[in-house]
Amino acid sequence: MSEELNIQWFPGHMAKARRMVIENAKLVDAICEVIDARVPVSSRNPEVTQLTKNKPRLVVLNRTDLADPDKTKKWAQILRRNQVDVIETDCKSGKGTKAFSGAIKGLLREKIEYYNAKGQQGRKIRVMVIGIPNVGKSSFINRVAGRRAAAASDRPGVTRGKQWISLGNGIELLDTPGLLWPKFDDRTIGENLAFTGAVKDDILDLETLGAHLMEKLRDLYPENIEKRYGFFPDNAMSGTEMLELSAKRRGFLISGGELDIDRMSKILLDEFRGGALGRITLDAFPEVV
Repeated sequence: MSEELNIQWFPGHMAKARRMVIENAKLVDAICEVIDARVPVSSRNPEVTQLTKNKPRLVVLNRTDLADPDKTKKWAQILRRNQVDVIETDCKSGKGTKAFSGAIKGLLREKIEYYNAKGQQGRKIRVMVIGIPNVGKSSFINRVAGRRAAAASDRPGVTRGKQWISLGNGIELLDTPGLLWPKFDDRTIGENLAFTGAVKDDILDLETLGAHLMEKLRDLYPENIEKRYGFFPDNAMSGTEMLELSAKRRGFLISGGELDIDRMSKILLDEFRGGALGRITLDAFPEVV
């Protein structure tokens, strides 16, 4: 078994982002929470309800193009069964994003009817878009806005300031910086967020992280390892052994013929995050659904 990872990351700008969410929650009618379909539990900030004063919430199950489609379908069913409004989206193709406006207006139907009854037809609906780093929040906003309205990147921590974006259909979005919570009580959640890039790589031991990802893939998607790296992992193989065998098969060597495990770890993480390893969902279903 690989060594333990201690993943805790709450830089100063996150405390500022947290205050921004609290201060602006009173200005909006609803919350749009963007989560990562590969880690639909791990990517939900447990503080959102408290920070946003129980505002009506739409959950956007994003990055569905990278997640296991059967598991995405089941996760959407689980969320809806728990009275959560959900849409499923892939911001690369735009699939599912056109459902956003209708979903928000459905979520706020009673409020809109109230405004209309008071003679305030056409009153703007304001929605705060919230999510942890690197869930594709800015790409989602750009898709629903139909233009490049928010800065997007595959690195966490790009959106820093407050941005209002008009969709031109009576809805205004408030973009917010990616927001983690101060402490990961569950090691699995911290690891899953590190695998997907929600936590910056430069604070992590990438070889240990790569070994842990290999072990997770061995348990959940061994056939994906075989297809990508040319061997079917034995249950007894450690993450480090799988990294070594993958590096050997790729010909990743450093001076003296030693295997370049650091390079292999980076490649593994890049290929997982980019979808080259296949469509993968890491979070397990709850025992009772």
